[in-house]
Amino acid sequence: MNKFLFKHIDNSGLIIFRIIFGLLCFLEAVGAIFTGWVRRVLIEPEFTFSFIGFEWLQPLPGNWMYAYYGLMGLFGLFIMLGYKYRFSMLMFALMWTATYLMQKSSYNNHYYLLMLLSFLMLFLPANRYASLDVKLNPKLQRISMPSWCKWLFVLQLFILYTYASAAKFYPDWLDGTVMEILMHSKSDYPLVGTLLQQKPVHYFLAYGGILFDGLIIPLLLFKPTRKYAFLGSIFFHLFNSFVFQIGIFPYMSLAFSLFFFDPKLIKDRFLKHKPYYNAQEVIVPKSRVLLLPLFFVYFIVQLGLPLRHHFFKDDVLWTEEGHRLSWRMMLRSKGGRTTYRVINAETGQSIPIRLDEFLTKKQQRSASTKPDVIWQFSQHLKAHFSEEGIPVKVYVNSYVRVNGNPAQRLIDPEVDLANEPWQHFKHHDWLLPSKKETF
Repeated sequence: MNKFLFKHIDNSGLIIFRIIFGLLCFLEAVGAIFTGWVRRVLIEPEFTFSFIGFEWLQPLPGNWMYAYYGLMGLFGLFIMLGYKYRFSMLMFALMWTATYLMQKSSYNNHYYLLMLLSFLMLFLPANRYASLDVKLNPKLQRISMPSWCKWLFVLQLFILYTYASAAKFYPDWLDGTVMEILMHSKSDYPLVGTLLQQKPVHYFLAYGGILFDGLIIPLLLFKPTRKYAFLGSIFFHLFNSFVFQIGIFPYMSLAFSLFFFDPKLIKDRFLKHKPYYNAQEVIVPKSRVLLLPLFFVYFIVQLGLPLRHHFFKDDVLWTEEGHRLSWRMMLRSKGGRTTYRVINAETGQSIPIRLDEFLTKKQQRSASTKPDVIWQFSQHLKAHFSEEGIPVKVYVNSYVRVNGNPAQRLIDPEVDLANEPWQHFKHHDWLLPSKKETF
């Protein structure tokens, strides 16, 4: 085990990955400002739907979130340049995690991945070459790293892709329904819009997604198939970038390939003046007693979180209990019509509300289909009227359809959600059962 984890290998892949990672962090932060994402998601809303338990975590007032994201972008540049690397990495990780937890209207598994990577990068000696830290303190320079630095990425990616592949094995994905729905909004794309509406293309994309996610890591690890797997990755991720427009993440996924190719090839292509390390020394650090248990617990959690939905009643596509943090990426389409009935608990009188007065259009979509957001908005209405000295009950009439199937009632309309507790580890009985065992 010591030889496998602590044998030193050339660190060229990690150095180049740090540069790309920092650049992408910078682009993600400033891109969120210039595309209007920060304004739409964090400035315009009266409040945001945070992860439950983090309701206290809300955006800064006024336009301060522009400065917040600008500072994150600056830390991204510092990471790229290797300047005060540990501090810059820590600050970016904390700031990104805060923005991830403070809003769910733009929930994305890629945002979750960036949060995990930001903390993992804290432990890696990614600033030991081609960095300002080394320029300022030459004693920091190293041309090697322990093998566990590589396998940390490989194992994380294997978990991610394997669960992403397994989650696609359900009828609406296998018969092309989900892909057809996802492609419907792409019909106006130049050149490929019409092609994306064809049923054979839907099957190709649906089964291609299963095969890519399930096989890409083994194929990259196996030298005879590595080059072909990499070419397939380029097509897959550039297709996702063009069709789904998911920001930096296809390019970050391509950057992971650095850990699968021969370090000498990486060095010769990108760091020609760097000495190549091939001594293969085994150096067991004193920190081993802390590192091994820490990473063992981390990966046990990573393996366990995507399985938790099996311990809840009904289908996760319907209840969404156990959906987040589980690598369930672009698996379904949901639409719904939800109304909120607010009743004065003392007089029994109905209090009319308009969602436009409380929520942005983007938030309204979440508050119409996602059970946890529906519950949170009910709590928000209770708090809102409590400030006016009015105790209220909130009843929800919600009809939701999954993957174009007939709409079903989601919430028990007789349950006062404003006075229902949230159960993190238990099924909520106010969620009505789906009429199909699976979708």
